[in-house]
Amino acid sequence: MKFTLSWLKEHLDTNATLDEIEFALSDLGLEVEGIENPAERLREFTIGKVVQAEKHPDADKLRVCQVETDEGKLQIICGAPNAREGITVVVAKPGVYVPGIDTTIGVGKIRGIESYGMMCSEREMELSDEHNGIIELSFGEVGQSFTDWLGAHDPAKVDPVIEIAITPNRPDALGVRGMAARGLGQLITKEVAPIKGTHPCPISVSIDADTLDQAPVFYGRVIKGVKNGPSPQWLQDRLKAIGLRPISTLVDITNYFTYDNNRPLHVFDADKVAGNALRVHRAVGGETFHALDEKEYTLVEGMTAISDANGVESLAGVMGGTASGCSDDTVNVFVESAFFDPIRTAYTGRALKINSDARYRFERGIDPEWTPSGLDAATQMIIDLCGGEASEVVVAGAIPDHSRAYKLDTDRVQSLVGMDIPALEQRDTLERLGFTLEGDMAHVPSWRPDVQGEADLVEEVARIASLTKLVGKPLKRAVAGVPKQILSPMQKREQIARRTAASLGYNECVSYSFIDQAAAELFGGGSDATMLANPISSEMSHMRPDLLAGLLQAAARNQARGFVDLALFEVGPVFHGGEPNEQALQVSGLLVGRTGPKDVHGASRAVDLFDVKADVEAILAALGAPAKVQVLRDGAAWWHPGRHGRI
Repeated sequence: MKFTLSWLKEHLDTNATLDEIEFALSDLGLEVEGIENPAERLREFTIGKVVQAEKHPDADKLRVCQVETDEGKLQIICGAPNAREGITVVVAKPGVYVPGIDTTIGVGKIRGIESYGMMCSEREMELSDEHNGIIELSFGEVGQSFTDWLGAHDPAKVDPVIEIAITPNRPDALGVRGMAARGLGQLITKEVAPIKGTHPCPISVSIDADTLDQAPVFYGRVIKGVKNGPSPQWLQDRLKAIGLRPISTLVDITNYFTYDNNRPLHVFDADKVAGNALRVHRAVGGETFHALDEKEYTLVEGMTAISDANGVESLAGVMGGTASGCSDDTVNVFVESAFFDPIRTAYTGRALKINSDARYRFERGIDPEWTPSGLDAATQMIIDLCGGEASEVVVAGAIPDHSRAYKLDTDRVQSLVGMDIPALEQRDTLERLGFTLEGDMAHVPSWRPDVQGEADLVEEVARIASLTKLVGKPLKRAVAGVPKQILSPMQKREQIARRTAASLGYNECVSYSFIDQAAAELFGGGSDATMLANPISSEMSHMRPDLLAGLLQAAARNQARGFVDLALFEVGPVFHGGEPNEQALQVSGLLVGRTGPKDVHGASRAVDLFDVKADVEAILAALGAPAKVQVLRDGAAWWHPGRHGRI
């Protein structure tokens, strides 16, 4: 997530320096990955004035310029077409590093004539891609720092850009305003005034009944009579600073709110919406969709689609389509502000391999309560920058209820974190972060889906108070003497089984508890009860029903790399359902190939049933199992009916 310092200060009233803000962000858990500060990069560049420019005697396209600088006149040879007498320029003297060409300027000879510096273009200073000529300033004092000049006359060019790492549970930090609300200063209040429509909306919206769980609410309105085109310079500068390419005013506005308020929006060309109606529905499978990334996708059954009379126009929460996309000729626009299910959005984006800013935010969770406000805020900016008249708002569905409250126990900060924070300070911290307190109950703001319990309240308080103030203290001994044992009998057995297996020569494997459905089905699993809601990949879609599935895969990988004699084991949980009581602890081993080192005669033999039997009996004996046992042949279906034994 990237943002500029000036952008942050539009939402945050603070006098903190850049270094203080960097420390505060990292201290709050928003790790700063880097800061790009053009002011520091351009500090050594100064302003000069060309007082004489003559053609180079041995080169038609070069000019020998006499440039007035803070060190007197310097002779600089320049090949720019606009190098001429009388212009004010930016000079890099010998010893100055020029980032755009990755070169430190020195004194050199060009066609036999010495040159003592360089007059720079914007691209050479990494200010823009402009390189048709050197920078011409309309005014400026000779010797003045170019950084100071930019700070006074074009501050966007030297605005520091901050990049932070976002963990999946912190979607509130995917908007600049969300970061400003983290306690760095005083959050600036910004009310969004409702925009009253001047006419009925000509485009209707509906959500199929079986799709409300995937798309609970959809707000939209038409703005007619807009004039699209390049966005204003301030908006282009802001998007360029964070690595986005300006496209047009309408599109740039949606990108702005995506980063400003973590509010993805979409704009349709209203005149291209066939039938004057949009329908949000589940895909039946097989529909084709030409997206804004110029690629065509085939939808899978269950994906959330937005269609008009001609077919799919947009993939909900992921990407819009070219059929109804806006262009410079767009006159009437339909603005969409909706809320889509995070899990379904993640499934869709992953299945089609589409990565977009909208998907990145919807699959992590946005603020559902700001859906209508986001539409009004975007409407106001469109009218301000593009003109036009807004229609009345059309609404399908209802904003989902995400309200929840947890008890604030002010003593838990001491017991969970070990910090002594006064109760009033804890309450004030939560209120500044947007929580509403009623007695000892803290109501969670709608933009914080990561807060899911009382412990999360403690974490918020401790984070704002700063965990750097945490002081290590030795644990107090409750009573004198030898303390009672901590491990339960089952934990002891687990340790004994692990140590015994290792002592028998087995190598321990530690594998994921998730496996693919096909492997799970081989061992009696793979049902919906053990399927993950949001798997990392298709190879990790189900909880493992047996440790052998992972051990066999590990053995296959080793054999494929030439390691054919294997003794592997694993201790861990297996699952036959999704509830806490539907799992068991298992130890499994696997012998493959031949026995260990060859004997004195240079011979080894293949491992057999009796090797396994001896190892099993050794582990059972270590666990305290009785010596007299029975061996039965009623094991699970994946065992050979005549070549297995259940002890």
